[in-house]
This record gives sequence, structure tokens and C-alpha cells, in this order.
Amino acid sequence: MKKVFFTGLMFIFAFVLIACGTKEETVDYSGVYTGYSWKDEVKGVAFEDATEYIETTLHLSKEGIIEDASIDFKMKKGDVWISRLDTTAEVSVDFDVTPTAATPGTAYVPGTSMFSVTTNALMSFYAVAVDTDGTVAVLLVDPITRYQFEMKIPSDFDFTTLVGDFTIGSGLIVPTVRTAGGALINPTSWDNLATKTFFNISGYSHVVKDTGVFEGVSNSSTIQFMLEKLGVTFVDGKATEMAVDYGFFGLGGWAGNYSAIRQFLIGKSALEVLSLVDWTFEDYVPGINDQNQFGVDVPAGVTRTAQDSYDTIAGATVRMSRESESYQKALVAAGILTLDQVIFGRF
Repeated sequence: MKKVFFTGLMFIFAFVLIACGTKEETVDYSGVYTGYSWKDEVKGVAFEDATEYIETTLHLSKEGIIEDASIDFKMKKGDVWISRLDTTAEVSVDFDVTPTAATPGTAYVPGTSMFSVTTNALMSFYAVAVDTDGTVAVLLVDPITRYQFEMKIPSDFDFTTLVGDFTIGSGLIVPTVRTAGGALINPTSWDNLATKTFFNISGYSHVVKDTGVFEGVSNSSTIQFMLEKLGVTFVDGKATEMAVDYGFFGLGGWAGNYSAIRQFLIGKSALEVLSLVDWTFEDYVPGINDQNQFGVDVPAGVTRTAQDSYDTIAGATVRMSRESESYQKALVAAGILTLDQVIFGRF
């Protein structure tokens, strides 16, 4: 089935060109087309019984140009469907609390957090506040380990201290709570990351600071510069009082990632962009089984997710295989692909 898909990708565009060369056989692709992927689809769960799904909608011109696109990630909470792209949040800070580290690994135990946060998705989330006495509280959710890191910085702190001094082993930045599973790095001990800062936990940490609020921040920046990026103001080297504020760094969490995909797609030909993942990439090919399912029964050590999307399609590190499936199914609805050419993503 994999070979059929790859052969199809090579020939389908040529076929369309030939068809379009004959006037009476010209295809009109204009319309609005929708495709879905959903959790546990490859395990036989019906769409109607799913608790999470991704929906892609494409607006195509007569020639198949993508005039608009939208991608949404829906999750069921009780009897209510919510969007993972909703960026609203309720955040409070207790300055009387001193953050303590979580116990990582299989015997995970949450630490103590200064923050109480309610939101639909915490990926790339940040929150910041300054107490009346100048004490600063910061929360940063790391996309690599999926832990929230917290700083409680006293008012008399030397804010010219470098970000590079805020290592995990220093106690100045504390991993308090695990926000989700499926992390790129699953720490078993904080000792292994003791010399790392929030900005270099892994090679992929560049997604934190290449764009968005932290653009320009590095380990050689001052803590004052980093906090100013979050909206904190200083007078004579002391932070001024600030009510709790929050947002999303990098591309802007799930909403920012999906917006980046949309911006990539608009103006492209749906006859040429047949997938959101280059399935000919050698690390991905072994992960596709005979049912065109990706990441289901791959051997240990083989890439399970299409993670290198920051530098390619989406401009952010996300599990692109499931988004790609939803997109491809919209192409099926448009008559550009057939269902047996769809790669079913890991969800």
C-alpha cells in the first residue's frame, strides 16, 4: 500500500496536467472541502465515538488554488466540545508559596506551584506577575519536557544576572508540574538537566526564542531583558507592581502553530501540496505499515512522529502526521486524492 501511495503522488499531478490540457476534460475544483482525523481511528474507533479530532477545511478555486484554510483541534470535556486553539485562560498567583520541584520519571510526583491555571492547552504558555514589594513570579511551559518551570525572584535580586545563570540545577528556575505526556524528553532525574537553562534544554529549544515574545533572548541576556520581554517594567533596577498577565511564546501555542500551517497553505495549489508531511523522508518511511498507518507498529528507534516541522511545513514542532491526515482527507473530498492514498497519522 505504501508503494501505491508514493507512486500515486508521483503520477497524480502529471495526470491532472494532462487532463487540464484538454478543454472538455478540465476539472472545476471550486468549493469548500473538509477532512477529519481522530483519536484511536486506527484502532477502529468510529468518528462518532471519538473524544478528540482534527478538522481541516479548504476553500479551493476552480484551478485548485487554496484560497483559505482552517485547522481546528477539538477535545471533548464531559459533554462539551472545546477547541485546543482557545487561548483564553484564568491565572492566579500566590506569592506566599515557594515553588518546589516535581519528582520526574515513572514515580512522578508534582511539586509545589505558585500558580493556578485553567486553560484548554498549555503548550508554550507563560504567565508573569509582580507583587507590591517587587517580587517577580514567572511560569514557563517547556515544549520539550512538557513541564512548567517557575521562578520566584525577590525584589532585591540583581536583575543584571544572566539568563545562563538560571540553570535547572541552580534552583533559580524550578520544574514544578508536568503539564502533558508525550514529551520529546522525559526526564528521569533533574540532575541530567542540571546545567541546562529554559532556552537550551535540547537542540529543539530554539522554537522558544526564534520568534515571538522571547525573540532575541539567549543565555547571555540579562534576566531583566528577559522579563521586559514578558511585559515587566523596571525603575532603578527594581521590578514595578504588575497584575498577572499571560500569553504564548514562540509561534503562540496550538493556535499559532495552526495559523502557521494556514499561512503556508494559502496561495498554494492543492494539486501540488498533497500532504503536510514529506512521506518520502527516509526516517518516516519505515513508520508506515501496510495499512498506510504511521507510527502504529514501528520498531524501536524509528521516528514515531513527524517532528521536524519547525523548519518545514508548519514553522513549529507539532505531531504533523495527524494534521496531515485531516488535510489529505479534505483533498479526498475535493476529488484530488483517493482514500487509499491517505497516510493515517498517529493520534
